[in-house]
Amino acid sequence: MVIRGRRLQPAIWAVIILLATATAAGAEAGKAAKPSEFILLAQIALLIAVGRGLGELMQRVGQPSVIGELLGGLLLGPSLFGWLWPSAQAAIFPTSGEQKALIDGIAQFGILLLLLLTGMETDLKLVRKVGRAATTISIAGIAVPFVCGFALGEFLPQYLLPHPEARLIAALFLGTALSISSVKIVAVVVREMNFMRRNVGQIIVASAIIDDTIGWIIIAMIFSLASRGTLDVMSVAQALLGTLAFLAVSFTIGRRLVFRLIRWANDNLMSTAAVITVILLLMSVMAMITHLIGVHTVLGAFIAGVLVGESPILTRQIDERLRGLISSLFMPVFFGLAGLSADLTVLKDPSLLALTAALVLIASIGKFGGAFAGGALGGLTRQESYALASGMNARGSTEVVIATIGLSMGVLSQTMFSMILTMAVLTTIAMPPMLRAALSKLPLGQDEKERLEREEYEQRGFVANLERLLLAVDDSLNATFAAHLTGLLAGGRGLPITVLHVGAHPGLAEQNRGDEQSHEAAVINAAKESAKADADGGGNVDVLTRAPEKAAAEAIAEEAKKGFDLLVVGIDDVADRDGGFNKGIDELTAGFDGPLAIVVAKGAHQQHPTANPRKILVPVSGSNVSRRGAEVAIALARLSALPLQVVYVSTTRDKGARRSSTSMSLAREEAILKDIAAAAARYDVNVATTLRANTAPEVAILQEIAASRADLVVLGTDRIQGDSLNFGSVAASVLGKSKVSVLLVSDGEIRPKS
Repeated sequence: MVIRGRRLQPAIWAVIILLATATAAGAEAGKAAKPSEFILLAQIALLIAVGRGLGELMQRVGQPSVIGELLGGLLLGPSLFGWLWPSAQAAIFPTSGEQKALIDGIAQFGILLLLLLTGMETDLKLVRKVGRAATTISIAGIAVPFVCGFALGEFLPQYLLPHPEARLIAALFLGTALSISSVKIVAVVVREMNFMRRNVGQIIVASAIIDDTIGWIIIAMIFSLASRGTLDVMSVAQALLGTLAFLAVSFTIGRRLVFRLIRWANDNLMSTAAVITVILLLMSVMAMITHLIGVHTVLGAFIAGVLVGESPILTRQIDERLRGLISSLFMPVFFGLAGLSADLTVLKDPSLLALTAALVLIASIGKFGGAFAGGALGGLTRQESYALASGMNARGSTEVVIATIGLSMGVLSQTMFSMILTMAVLTTIAMPPMLRAALSKLPLGQDEKERLEREEYEQRGFVANLERLLLAVDDSLNATFAAHLTGLLAGGRGLPITVLHVGAHPGLAEQNRGDEQSHEAAVINAAKESAKADADGGGNVDVLTRAPEKAAAEAIAEEAKKGFDLLVVGIDDVADRDGGFNKGIDELTAGFDGPLAIVVAKGAHQQHPTANPRKILVPVSGSNVSRRGAEVAIALARLSALPLQVVYVSTTRDKGARRSSTSMSLAREEAILKDIAAAAARYDVNVATTLRANTAPEVAILQEIAASRADLVVLGTDRIQGDSLNFGSVAASVLGKSKVSVLLVSDGEIRPKS
């Protein structure tokens, strides 16, 4: 009894709060006819509490939280609360225009934020990768239910249409509502089931992305048509051409402009959350542009989100900051308000109930059949097509937005809106169990298995999570070699690079170098070269040049505040006579606490700094830092099509001492080599391995350099705590005695001096 009582406590408190709110709202409503701030706050509080609470329950039973938010609105609306206690419901949610406009304004801004977030989740690389199949599926999956919905709209009884003379517009809205899948619902369910990276999961999400994009363009066109009242071919053509021009500018000039705005805000503005402010301004401006074109503002917000998501920097931070506010405030308010607008009591009419059932049936069969046929045309198997069709049947948030737009424009009646909302809820509830059952029966192919293993490796790796690089250089040939290696590393994913010129009169020194000899040119040329080896590579890296007339240490410390994932240093005279780093390196790195790479050009690279290494050697020992070095070596070998030599060496503490248990140690060492070789093989890197465990590590590395004829050594090192930069005795020895180029890589963690 005690446990049951505890379980009932939240429900009891919810009823008490609802009663208190209703009483207070009734008293507040009687004071004056003007809009009440108290009622607005009461509305928001109830929508958040009920919507999020039911959303939590839905997630616990395997349903998306948006269903709970919609149900919360339904419970608080005329469907239940208004039916049980009409006066209280009318007091909290009055129908007066001014009071309703307050919560409507918040909800409408919530639509834009939701579409911004949806756009940020849109992966254009994913769409391009499975473009043919996804496009075929999306077109077939839209065309069939659209025709069904349009035909249904043409034969609807007149009493369901607010304006029977505008039947064409209503039929177009109904066809669109039945044909578009909700990318948010689809993506959430596929992600929760850990199928996001499966081939069929990617096609499902990519198809939903194309669905959503086409859907918002269609809605924008219908909005333009409806706002004029008649089928004006010239007006529709003007809106269509304006939309195409908007999309063309957005995905060409706009892509780079958005990235530069984000970088400028991050680098130059000191106020809190400056980047978020810029993004919200960008969303608002693009939404206003689409409104001026004559289409709906949601298209501008969606495209703004796509461009923000395509930005190579700060994507994770932006998503984290925006998602919390949108999920906790704007989504429950918007979807709850949509539920409030629906009155399911109209379904007690048997004819309307039958018509709603027919609507759900037509929507489900049309979408399922169209997507299944599209999958077959796209080359998928029957099992894959079945899973795809199951996943594409969810309507959810997209249909609610479409129906809300239609209701606000007077195209859809209140009854028709309630019917569409019922269809959206039922198809979304049915989708997760159907998709789970279908996906659980799909076999995993060998190619897909290898790709998933590679992506899992990258997810917890070092190189794959780099977003922005800082390159510190002077006017030496060593700096040019560092620029070349940095370009190779960045070009595979199009990472932005800031080139910071340090040394005596850095600005003048850079001006005296020709464009073709500049470090920036070395970065760009190497990036283009590495992009050829990566099918998903960016190639076109954005290079920003800075040449501050201030101390190098101060310049680095100032740049470090802007958020860089790796500092690459390429200057002359790196090492001193004692085997440590010279004072210049100490000063440069003192103000940077993150991952660090130091480049030293030797041998042929001193004469030809932009030439690719012939062979890369990477020593490994099983430590985390050696694994980071191996990741960098694999990335360079992959992006420049070079052979890779991996040598196992003992740790500094072992100093090559003979092992007490030879068989166990040998098995461990071979396992480490095998693991690194497997990582290299995932990227088709030509790799060879050697075991030199019974020799001091620095000696083993130097011996392997001579034996393998490598001309670049990539060494992962610890950064040891102290007054000056210290990578340990092994790194110092290799740096001082090696006859070939060396790249030292530290992961940013500082290890206490032993």
